[in-house]
Amino acid sequence: MRIQEMIEKKKERGYTYAQIAELSGVPLGTVQKIFGGETKNPRYDTLQALERVFKEQMVVMESSVAYQVNRKPGEYTVDDYRALPEDQRVELIDGYFYDMAAPTTFHQLMAGELYRQISNFILDEDGDCIPFISPVDVQLDNDGKTMIQPDVVIVCDRDKIVRRNIMGAPDFVLEVVSPGTKRRDYITKLSKYESAGVREYWIVDPYQGRIMVYFFQDENLPIIYPIDADIPVKLYDGKLVLHFQRIATWAREEV
Repeated sequence: MRIQEMIEKKKERGYTYAQIAELSGVPLGTVQKIFGGETKNPRYDTLQALERVFKEQMVVMESSVAYQVNRKPGEYTVDDYRALPEDQRVELIDGYFYDMAAPTTFHQLMAGELYRQISNFILDEDGDCIPFISPVDVQLDNDGKTMIQPDVVIVCDRDKIVRRNIMGAPDFVLEVVSPGTKRRDYITKLSKYESAGVREYWIVDPYQGRIMVYFFQDENLPIIYPIDADIPVKLYDGKLVLHFQRIATWAREEV
């Protein structure tokens, strides 16, 4: 992929230099020089790292015997999503399918521990909101082109909970980063969650050793915490605090 193509994709997707640096592992200053035209002949390995940021991790399943539909990527619908084979695990975002590998035990340990803390708090407080853990389908925009499976969500409007899925934006979403979902969690889903009306979004990244908290009503975001912190949930005005010490221990053993 040529630099000019990357520049066009950067504009198209609204990526910042900092996001590109974060996702590629290329230093921010180097990214700025390359995209600003100051560096004319970047190293091959640097170009490869940058190119990976812009390559879509999307899958098209027309070849599946159980899934035959005459559509192009970007045109897939929720009906197409529901017609997939049961063993085909994907997310649908704006008409594109994104492959989802089965989560690792490490990933499930973290998501399960955080769900446990949230669920226990809501039960103890006799709260009205409902927590869910993946896999649960969320028809985020209430349209026919997006169906995702966040790791942990909290839904306070019970009318959004229907038999097959959640209709509309949850109040709270937490994603645990896996190596294959990094770009999706940091960029694609961040934008989708904010525009859909999610109030609070957490990115738990054990590989970077941090948690990024977005409370979209605040101007100063994100707030970045170390992986072993005690972190208040803004949705509950800080009464619910998630404890990450156990998760930090697991992360040190795994990463």
